[in-house]
Parts: sequence; C-alpha cells; structure tokens
Amino acid sequence: MPTRREGQVIQLIVEGYTSKAIANLFKVSPTMVETQRRAISKKLDISYTAGLVRYAIRKKIIEP
Repeated sequence: MPTRREGQVIQLIVEGYTSKAIANLFKVSPTMVETQRRAISKKLDISYTAGLVRYAIRKKIIEP
C-alpha cells in the first residue's frame, strides 16, 4: 500500500502532471519525484502509467 505522499504523487501522475510540475507543487527536485515514481512502480509492481491509472481507479485514489 502506498504512503500518503505516494498516493498524492500517484494522483498527480494519473491526472497528467509531469515530474517537474509535481516537484514544483511539493517544493522538491524533479529528481526526487522521479525517485518516488520508481519506488511506487517497484512497490506496486506496475511499470506503465496505464497500470498506475488502473490501480488508482481500483483503490479509489481517483474517480473513473
């Protein structure tokens, strides 16, 4: 299960935000966001954005 911050990052990714835009929102470096994206992908065993979208809908992180 993703942490609260990971859930926020997932939501922003599936809404179409870039790593740079997410970094600006959280006031961190884009590299940090890329690291979070890789950690989320590994943790959830999801390698594509489409899989992340399906996960987010299933877990009600976002609405379909």
